[in-house]
Amino acid sequence: MVADSTLAQPVTGSAAGVPFLAVPPAVTNDPDTPAPPIIALHAFEPPRSETALAGTLPLASLPAWRFYLGLPMFGARLPEGGVAEINRRGQEDYLIQLYGPIVEQASAEVARVVTELGDRFPIHDGPVGIMGVGAGGTAALLALAESKLNIGAAGVVNPIIDPTPVLAAREYRLGVAYEWTDSSREVAGWLDFVARAGDLAGRKPQVPLLIVNGGQDEVIVPDHGRRLHDSLASSYPQSGIRHLVIPDLAHTMGPEPGLEPGPPAPGNVLADRALMEWFHLHLTSASETTTKLHR
Repeated sequence: MVADSTLAQPVTGSAAGVPFLAVPPAVTNDPDTPAPPIIALHAFEPPRSETALAGTLPLASLPAWRFYLGLPMFGARLPEGGVAEINRRGQEDYLIQLYGPIVEQASAEVARVVTELGDRFPIHDGPVGIMGVGAGGTAALLALAESKLNIGAAGVVNPIIDPTPVLAAREYRLGVAYEWTDSSREVAGWLDFVARAGDLAGRKPQVPLLIVNGGQDEVIVPDHGRRLHDSLASSYPQSGIRHLVIPDLAHTMGPEPGLEPGPPAPGNVLADRALMEWFHLHLTSASETTTKLHR
């Protein structure tokens, strides 16, 4: 376990080969008291690092551990060849060579990371929270759809619910059409969560899900989140699914290069507040109740 003297301060490290920034619970009389963990996954755009996401969405008042994970092929895990290799893969086939593999690996890593973190930090062995921004939100949704991890609540901000709009945005920006193949259509269908609504809703127990979209997001427009919400609403209790549009929130939640948090922006602050309220309602308050019952 991490030394007691560090438990009241943010900690950096690596778990199951994944770099993380760990932020301790906001209020605790004893740093050794177990608290629920929340796993957070950053975006391809700013915030595109653990540090940037922790500063953009700190969830500062939550009595929970927040573990901000680095995505595959980002930061310390850049492939051989660095940024040039990332660019090459994106130009060759953004969906098959870059986006799909990163999202798949990030989703698969979460359960292994949680297991190792449980051996090193005073976290509850009950349900965990999971959240993500952009492609990190996609990885969080994929974990909901496919993993056996015990997830108690989830929140996604500007999630890429279907990769097609991202590819269209790249086409517009680069002036080069994406060449669809049978393989890329298969991957796009696999990562289309409106089409996979049954996998999300059929999870037992169901995971309360908050979907936050930015009114200024020109890539993943709010209607995408609304469609996911509507595809799930009939299968969820009313309190278990929510779609929120924040007018001042943009797709990119910080300045380039996105490795450090930018100054507080109104849209980001509101997204952070919404996530805090959601996780408090569905994760930390339930954890506090369970703790009191076992005293």
